[in-house]
Amino acid sequence: MNLRYDKYADGLIPAIVQDAGTGAVLMLGFMNEEALLKTQASGQVTFYSRSRSQLWTKGETSGNFLKVVSIAPDCDEDTLLIKAIPSGPVCHNGTATCFGDAIRRPFDLITELESVIDDRRATNAEGSYVASLFAKGINKIAQKVGEEAVELVIEAKDDDRDKFLSEAADLLFHYLILLRAKNESICDVLAVLATRRK
Repeated sequence: MNLRYDKYADGLIPAIVQDAGTGAVLMLGFMNEEALLKTQASGQVTFYSRSRSQLWTKGETSGNFLKVVSIAPDCDEDTLLIKAIPSGPVCHNGTATCFGDAIRRPFDLITELESVIDDRRATNAEGSYVASLFAKGINKIAQKVGEEAVELVIEAKDDDRDKFLSEAADLLFHYLILLRAKNESICDVLAVLATRRK
């Protein structure tokens, strides 16, 4: 990429970050050449902070990193579009995007569920179904995913939409638990799928 860092007085170019899975616009940051090189090397979106006059990797404080899927310049080579997979809320206000909940998408519920699962696992809350599954270990969690998958297949043969969707929700919920038990996220799965898209 022959980017035109010299087009703007401060030598920074805008970098628009888009969710690679949902297409939602997540935020706008600024990059210099060093920030872009670090982003490419680490696979995590790194910006140049105008207020602090230094590089900062999104998520280095919050833990909500942006995993790079692709980087492309616009036609004038003075703006970047970065497709990424967020590992949590992008905005410092706790919303999925820096544009608030105005562009909230159904996928946001999945990342919220992952946060709830992580919280129940960490606190080992008494009476929590999720905590009890984690206490029983990976084999039990994997078994539950298998059971829920079979129940979904059985319901798929009938014409009861409500039961089918209920079983689909149960399977998805237990699948998310299995992912977190393996210390993975739905975002990691989406990143794999994004690489397969042609």
